[in-house]
Amino acid sequence: MVRRGADGYNRPPSQSARSVPYSIGPMLKLAIPHLWVKRLPWSIPLIAGTLVVLGWVGLGRCADFNGGGDRFLRQQIVWSLVAAGAMLAAMLPSYRVLSRWSYGLLVAALLLLLLAYFFSPINGARRWVRLGPLGFQPSEFAKVAFVLALARYLTDREPRRRPVGVLLPLGMALLPVLVILRQPDLGTAMLFIPVLFWMLFTAGVRRGEMAWLALLGLSSLPLLWTQMSGEQKSRVAAMFSQAGPGDPTHAQTYQLRQAKRMMALGRAWGSLWAEPAIEDPAAYHLPEARSDFIFSVLVERLGMVGGAVVLGLYGLLVWRGLAIAAATREPFGRLVASGLTGMSAVQVLVNTGMTVGLLPVVGLSLPLVSYGGSGLVTQGIVIGLLLNVAVRPGYEVAGEPFRYVAQPASKTRVPLLRQKQCP
Repeated sequence: MVRRGADGYNRPPSQSARSVPYSIGPMLKLAIPHLWVKRLPWSIPLIAGTLVVLGWVGLGRCADFNGGGDRFLRQQIVWSLVAAGAMLAAMLPSYRVLSRWSYGLLVAALLLLLLAYFFSPINGARRWVRLGPLGFQPSEFAKVAFVLALARYLTDREPRRRPVGVLLPLGMALLPVLVILRQPDLGTAMLFIPVLFWMLFTAGVRRGEMAWLALLGLSSLPLLWTQMSGEQKSRVAAMFSQAGPGDPTHAQTYQLRQAKRMMALGRAWGSLWAEPAIEDPAAYHLPEARSDFIFSVLVERLGMVGGAVVLGLYGLLVWRGLAIAAATREPFGRLVASGLTGMSAVQVLVNTGMTVGLLPVVGLSLPLVSYGGSGLVTQGIVIGLLLNVAVRPGYEVAGEPFRYVAQPASKTRVPLLRQKQCP
């Protein structure tokens, strides 16, 4: 039997909160913030803050191109402060509380996604829910809710060695994907399936079931194709018909061609340290430069070296997130940290991949860098949840939490982040 102490950690009955003398209670409460400071991975907020500042640099460069002043930069700075508050709010309460609310949060996210259809479209898309002068994208909230709900399912699910055991997680992913595709928002919809497979792999699902699930997912591609809009289909087709240097530019390939051209103008060190490569304003015209193609703007401003630094910062952030997951003994927290880290990694790969033409232009922001309040506040919540797990690496005196753990005489694959047994 496990009892939860006053500090939020699980401990055997002999170490329960009642066994702590009354005079030690206030001292214990004072010691908890000190433990948080000691356990807090300061590199994560430092890296995140650096990426946010680099986003400000990119928005300042966009103001030079468009001549619209620094209005978007000032708005982004305000949203950065809101995101910092969201990070602190997500960090303070124990993440174990979210385990009880995770299914309800996913249902609320789906209802908000449906609610977006009742608001007027913006640029042909129904992605925003308006609250007076402000608006937010429910799809950003749905990403975090999906990770929390899937983490709870993989933690609480009774072990099954039948393929049907992974059908519910697939349904949990496909339902928001189909709703988001109809908004339309192909970029956000592309995140759910890779995150699903990553979390199943982390939870220790066998290779055979992973292959079976992959075949089932491939068989659903025709259904997903029918749910895509004509513009989304044209973007996918444009990836296979990219124009060369001397070829005429079409409307479907103009944005991608300008993104590549702007990165080429940055050369090695960028226009911040050297003179601009060309003075023609038309060469720097890039639609959606503040959001989807902010990476091209950064490469033009900071050069290829600066672009490599940005990717290196994301790599460090992913590495630190996975390190938190590996160090966490509590199964729900481990899956949450792994899932949120995987989600951010996939988003970076999709955004940079479409910028260089390796993936279709799907309209997906670069985490912590692109302009937008919804995405920035959501990333603040993600960082806060990672820190929340990091400062509470508690454990439960229980058996294996995940579905398939190798036995001494079995050849079943061991989960990537296997729980350590307590004596």
